[in-house]
Amino acid sequence: MREAELYTRLAKNRVRCELCAHHCYLRPGQAGICGVRRNLEGVLYTEVADLVIATHVDPIEKKPFYHVLPGSKSYSLAAPGCNFNCRHCQNYEISQMPHRMEKLAGRHLQPELLVREAIATGCQSLAYTYTEPTVYFELMRATATIGREQGLLNLMVSNGYLTAAARKSLHPLLHGANIDLKAWSNSFYRRVCGAASMTPVLETIADFVAHGIWVEVTTLLIPGYNDKASELRELARFLVSVSPLIPWHVTGFFPIYNLTEVVPTPPETLKKARDIGLEAGLRYVFEGNRPGVGGESTYCHQCGELLIERYGFRVVENKISGCECPRCQTRVAGIF
Repeated sequence: MREAELYTRLAKNRVRCELCAHHCYLRPGQAGICGVRRNLEGVLYTEVADLVIATHVDPIEKKPFYHVLPGSKSYSLAAPGCNFNCRHCQNYEISQMPHRMEKLAGRHLQPELLVREAIATGCQSLAYTYTEPTVYFELMRATATIGREQGLLNLMVSNGYLTAAARKSLHPLLHGANIDLKAWSNSFYRRVCGAASMTPVLETIADFVAHGIWVEVTTLLIPGYNDKASELRELARFLVSVSPLIPWHVTGFFPIYNLTEVVPTPPETLKKARDIGLEAGLRYVFEGNRPGVGGESTYCHQCGELLIERYGFRVVENKISGCECPRCQTRVAGIF
């Protein structure tokens, strides 16, 4: 363990964590909601400063990033823990590990080694993903600092539940972020995710865009929970108000963890959501988790030309020349 960043010491050896929007107040010996930041005698420590639970070389489309170096490989890493407890978490074995096991599993790896492995495997980016990168903030920031110096992009896949202080610290390091905007409903965040509200997530999206970080947004559509057309319209309007250039991934749910009684998302629900996003004024809306059903590819918003044809996580063809549509020369937003 090492002393954590972003916290305030209080009276009687208590501390307040300033990393995520939970703002956990911790007595001596108490851990935060994430399970990996602990108050020991008035000092907040992180248990995952160099503890890595997963590393993989992934197609960047898997994150998903559709407008960041399409077809490239991304070195993806994670530490145990999460500041949410989503009932539908597909990575619950590692995200909820601090609450399910007496001792955290993983390997102690230094940031320099992670960056070397990323370069050696031909990756063009580092992706902090699988669990919630906010809770391994110190590891992410150290790795991102070295990675940026070595010419790698830094990409965060996050629930967006960060404080302003945490976001400010990441501004100089991040190139892109895919933020889960899980629903347009505070009750969904409380009932399904264990979070107080969606407000910090909205603030993160707007803040990152304002600071020049490329943002894509993902919403996993769970039948009967967050797929009302009225809520999807409000969500899409919010994204347009921040920037119509934000790619919105509407993805299909499969039963898992503590939501096994819910049926998979019908393809027509994804199509409906995509139509809602496009009608609201978003230029790039994608259907995910249903390869081959359509809605996976990038089209020019100006002339309708097929620019990037995808099948699942695979780029079949990329026609973008530089950052422009080859047919009408309209600029395509993203990092190409």
